[in-house]
Amino acid sequence: MAQLRSPCGFVLTLLLVSVSCSETAGGYISAVGDPGMRRDGLRLGIEAWNQCNEVGEEAPNMGSPRAADCFDVYKAIPNSNGGKSCSLCNQVPHVLVHRVTEEDNKLGVGQPIPGRQPKSFTNVDLYASEKELYLGSKCQVKDTPNPWQFWMIMLKSGNMDTYAAKCPKNGHRVEPYGPDPKFPCFGKGCMNQPLIYHKYTTLQGPNMTTLGGRFFGSWDLDYDLSNGMGENSSYHSVKWEKEIGKGSWIPESPNFKVKFTLNVIKGGGPASQFYLLDIGSCWKNNGNPCDGNVTSDVTRYSEFILNPETPSWCRPGEPRLCPPYHTFANGTRVHRTKTDKFPYEAYHLYCSPGNGEHLEKPYGLCDPFSNPQAQEILQILPHPVWGDYGYPVKTGEGWIGDPRSWELDDPGTEPARRRWTSVDLGTEIYKDPNQVAEWTVSDFDILVPEQ
Repeated sequence: MAQLRSPCGFVLTLLLVSVSCSETAGGYISAVGDPGMRRDGLRLGIEAWNQCNEVGEEAPNMGSPRAADCFDVYKAIPNSNGGKSCSLCNQVPHVLVHRVTEEDNKLGVGQPIPGRQPKSFTNVDLYASEKELYLGSKCQVKDTPNPWQFWMIMLKSGNMDTYAAKCPKNGHRVEPYGPDPKFPCFGKGCMNQPLIYHKYTTLQGPNMTTLGGRFFGSWDLDYDLSNGMGENSSYHSVKWEKEIGKGSWIPESPNFKVKFTLNVIKGGGPASQFYLLDIGSCWKNNGNPCDGNVTSDVTRYSEFILNPETPSWCRPGEPRLCPPYHTFANGTRVHRTKTDKFPYEAYHLYCSPGNGEHLEKPYGLCDPFSNPQAQEILQILPHPVWGDYGYPVKTGEGWIGDPRSWELDDPGTEPARRRWTSVDLGTEIYKDPNQVAEWTVSDFDILVPEQ
């Protein structure tokens, strides 16, 4: 169960990346290492970012904001050599072997990381990347055709201190400025990384056959977490639970399908952009593959917002907030100026990247600070035009009180073929104090055609 209290603007998502393949029925194969989240030996990571998807500064005594809970389950074997029977084996029929230690999870900038690049050890942002790769190597599962590492939980704070000038603007560093009403900040510390505490997975229940663990914490560094979530404080919590050999994990927190079961318990208020699905890719103006150059790369997000309180800002009188074209399922393309045919209510908004070289006027630019590089965002809403892809067609479908299993289909991405390098779900709460979001997700899988 994912649980989040937001004092300003935070994102909590389950980030799921294609890493491996296994066979399924119906001519499709799974593109994830743990199809349907059914593997007993869980591999789970957590990462935290500031507003511009960097670290900036570590929280005191927390280390770099990357951690993992990865373990294997072994069955206790009674003595088969004629000796005394193993009474303990009956009491504890399984044993967990954790692959990541507390020492690994507490590694922080300046400390050496075994097998990683020393030149990155003094840079807080590069260090987090090296630590994540190190944790991934300890969690890695040998698989065919590719090894895989873990499911990833992402925490992101939307606070930004414009006077600190920590975030680049469309990839370029800027001087301190402000105040900026788009980015409220209470002062020094508003961009700090969160406290992240960890209850490692253990065997639980009367028969010791239930696996369960938890990550939890707060962005308020002086907050007493012993009593759980309190008033006027930030709080995050992700729990996972599964019976050995049964069911799916429940984190209580160019042509493919995404399957999962989602139950939204608390939505996070009217400013919660709860993403049924958020897929990310990258492109350049010149058509070349992205290469990590933050001044020329563009991150593209395509996001389906489930919250029925999210309005459509794309309207005939506001074409800059609409994508230039809508493509229907039959391939027909309609320009946003065709007011009798364009499905304006199917879109929350579209915004263009600040480094775009061929933008169609009128256009609105995306927030230039929330990534190290420029970004392009497309946000869609429940509408009949998305029914062919498995998405909700009516406002309120899949929301609180309507838990559902989803099979979301993207049968080709013409005319623009893209590699979607991240797939996630969760919520982003924008400048709305004292809100709580809570949901469960299970049975997650990504299916691609077998070929």
